[in-house]
Amino acid sequence: MTQEMAQEQTIQDDPIAVRKAKRAALMAHGQEAYAYRFAVSAKAAQLAQDYAQLENGQTTTDVVSVAGRIMALRDQGKILFMVLADDSGQIQLFCRINTLGEEQFDALRQLDVGDFVGCTGAVMRTRRGELSLAAECVVLLTKALRPLPEKFHGLNDKETRYRQRYVDLIMNPEVKSVFIKRFKIIDALRREATARGFIEVETPMLHPIPGGATARPFITHHNTLDKDLYLRVAPELHLKRLLVGGFERVFEINRSFRNEGMDHTHNPEFTMLEAYQAYTDADGIADFTRELIQAACLAAQDTLEIEYQGQQLNLGGTWPKRSMIELTSQALGQELSYSQDVKELTALANRHHIATLPGWGTGKLIAVLFEKLVEDTITHPVFVTEHPLETSPLAKKKAGNALVTDRYELMIAGREYANLFSELNDPVDQRERFAAQMVAKAAGDEEAMGYDEDYIRALEYGMPPAGGVGIGVDRLVMLLTNAVSIKDVLLFPHMRDEER
Repeated sequence: MTQEMAQEQTIQDDPIAVRKAKRAALMAHGQEAYAYRFAVSAKAAQLAQDYAQLENGQTTTDVVSVAGRIMALRDQGKILFMVLADDSGQIQLFCRINTLGEEQFDALRQLDVGDFVGCTGAVMRTRRGELSLAAECVVLLTKALRPLPEKFHGLNDKETRYRQRYVDLIMNPEVKSVFIKRFKIIDALRREATARGFIEVETPMLHPIPGGATARPFITHHNTLDKDLYLRVAPELHLKRLLVGGFERVFEINRSFRNEGMDHTHNPEFTMLEAYQAYTDADGIADFTRELIQAACLAAQDTLEIEYQGQQLNLGGTWPKRSMIELTSQALGQELSYSQDVKELTALANRHHIATLPGWGTGKLIAVLFEKLVEDTITHPVFVTEHPLETSPLAKKKAGNALVTDRYELMIAGREYANLFSELNDPVDQRERFAAQMVAKAAGDEEAMGYDEDYIRALEYGMPPAGGVGIGVDRLVMLLTNAVSIKDVLLFPHMRDEER
């Protein structure tokens, strides 16, 4: 076999090489393989709706132009069928040699599944009932060099789907519907907040001090300032500075970052909605939270009765409030108390296979018992109230009980979806709690907050009483799209390096 024959055989055996050769041939003949534009006048879905009553075998005089990716090709000699997909759906192109002429028809035979084309033609329905365009002109818009996965097998491997989301969206149209719902959910949250007088703001993503949540931050370095900065773990402290400055209702739909583990509910960067309202408390912001989530649910599902992973959930009505100590005591079958002996609670936690650390107090121990014994048992929405002071460094103490805070967590289907509380606005108390966080950090707690002296200064100017909430948007989208993993609702989730 000559070298030229061997090279030709290699190209024929390699689908990418075949496509590259077609691209080279086009360009060698002065033809464009990557067009600049195409005037689109119609979408596949709209055509299907507008011509739903068109009878089989009937051709109209209505000429339209469509563009999209070729998803299937079928050559029947003097007739060639293409299935073209745009962002609304699919439509068939009915291409005849008698209409297009031999030269253009032969050019169509060089097209591949995956190529983008534009087509102008009359709307028709074939004798077999397929809505089509009787092609008068077909032009190549983009030559695809990689073949799509085989249609029969599709793209099923989860790792590949998440890593190559662009192919996942091409081959699995139902995936796109999840992200359309995500848009509707976020849009509903935004509209509901602004309808209630909240102003959307933007706060920094680079912080000199990690704060606003107990979490391990990402660290970066600013060359000009020659100092380390932190990707924000939460926008809370900046938003509350705005309450000091005179804004009474603010919110931000933001990206936050936490340098922690990845699992089916956690991604290193994630979306939150945080909102703060002056002159209200945890109860008032709980009502606001419920209204936001119900609006998002209606936008995504058109109903407040939904299914999540086999559980039937009703997000309608008002949602009950139950204290953490009450729920945990009920699960254990014995009364717990925040004044209980630490050794006794530690032994109780260990009996339930909970690893504990020496510095934990009663509040932390009760919180981990709740997480272990109660969280998974909650199905319908419940606001879990009265969280321990030890685990709530930014929440106001509950009136009449200095051991707990006026903090709620919204639990649905065994997971937390929102964290809200009456905001701590006493600068003396806040200074003491920041100091306690520094002690915890020195003892090895990498999630402890930094000491934000400027935030204390802001509080010393006076912040009105307020309620605030943080809603995990990604988890909410999971709930409202029945997604089992956070990767299913993120277009480009973080992945471990690809093995090569």
